[in-house]
Amino acid sequence: MVKLTKIYTRGGDAGETSLTDGGRRKKYDLRITAYGTVDEANAAIGLARLHTSGAEDDMLMRIQNDLFDLGADLSTPGEDFAADGQSLRITDGQVERLEREIDAMNANLAPLTSFVLPGGGPAASYLHLARTVIRRAERLIVEAAETEAINPAAVRYANRLSDHLFVMSRYLNDKGAGDVLWVPGGNR
Repeated sequence: MVKLTKIYTRGGDAGETSLTDGGRRKKYDLRITAYGTVDEANAAIGLARLHTSGAEDDMLMRIQNDLFDLGADLSTPGEDFAADGQSLRITDGQVERLEREIDAMNANLAPLTSFVLPGGGPAASYLHLARTVIRRAERLIVEAAETEAINPAAVRYANRLSDHLFVMSRYLNDKGAGDVLWVPGGNR
């Protein structure tokens, strides 16, 4: 269990921060930037939750918890990716849960006839914001994986989460009826 008794440590005042193994990295390191961006997506989901209730809010709360797991995973260097390992890692089960939820929500949506513009209701709008932030996090995670070991399930989770947030935004936009659709060349 995490216990925080002091919020500031002054450890980052020189532009570095600690990883879970005690190693130090520059605050602009790709691994640090990736999990910082995951945290940013989590905050946007928190804004969306101000406008949700019931099963959708429960899903988003689970996702917020998963995003802390993803941050812990990304802040832990090394190749101990097994679910039964010592390190907290994103698992295939978490990715599969997202897929089941995507499929369940998407089954109630009409097929798209155009791209969806970010907007509609407040919850959907914040989920579109969270989707774009998690896409940025995914790009950073993939880039970090080019130079060091990153849990492959973490990459899959970020990829699937952006899909989940897109589908949920449509679902919360009156099952797609409230979507704002792109009209190609509509302002020429």
